[in-house]
Amino acid sequence: MGGGAWTTSNYVSYTTSKGLSYDTSTSRAVLDSLQDNFKAKHIHKELDPKNIMRECRDSEEHPYTVPVILCVDVTGSMGSAAVETAKSLNNIMEDILSKIQDVEFCIMGIGDLAYDYAPIQMSQFESDIRIAEHLDKVYFEFGGGGNSFESYTAAWYMAARHTDLDCWKRGKKGIIITLGDENMNPYLPKEPLQNVTGDILQADIETKDLYEEVKDKYDVYHIYVDHGYGRYKASSELTFTEVIPKENYFSVTINALPDTIARIVTGNIVRESNSSEGISW
Repeated sequence: MGGGAWTTSNYVSYTTSKGLSYDTSTSRAVLDSLQDNFKAKHIHKELDPKNIMRECRDSEEHPYTVPVILCVDVTGSMGSAAVETAKSLNNIMEDILSKIQDVEFCIMGIGDLAYDYAPIQMSQFESDIRIAEHLDKVYFEFGGGGNSFESYTAAWYMAARHTDLDCWKRGKKGIIITLGDENMNPYLPKEPLQNVTGDILQADIETKDLYEEVKDKYDVYHIYVDHGYGRYKASSELTFTEVIPKENYFSVTINALPDTIARIVTGNIVRESNSSEGISW
């Protein structure tokens, strides 16, 4: 858990071991389709969210951990964003590690709690090639429903109630980045959330209440992935920025997605450092 370090050589070895090519000119894996990389037919046991606690611990190797939850929408329309993230994972990590050290990623998959079999998937926090391995294990259910939103804030819920971060002891927050192309969900329904997580709840979880809970532990960001035909582009921004700070909402094309993820992480750390002189990451 959290040991080791990301290296390009390990990523190349891992990519080629899967029978895929690696383009040295771009430092990217060569993927033509979702099926090239995401082959899971059901939720993987390592990503099962029931009765879990994910930890991000400081260590001699990584004394100032920076926990990042990267959450991918696993419904039908978002496959291209996951492919771009997988192809560019080495670029993202190289960019981040050139500026900051001790980053640990937790990979999540989010669907629709009201309709999907596996609406929440969540890995452990890792700092090495296991980040890529966990991303590859994400199950694309291609579900969702007709409600114009997915359960994005399930990532907030899991972060607030199912993680334990050493950075909190240093007065630092984790980072949550959700990727999607629909509106913010107004609430998380009680019954399916209980069934998936094993928690006992008294009522549905309202989004604005959940943000008040999570914001003290995490800086929350959302990236709207603009396919060029998304019908929720305007409404997505409105629903998200009613809850999270407007500067934490991004609307980008598929090609700009990797750079945006890296900029959010590195930019967040720079702001934290400038506002907390004397407190190390």
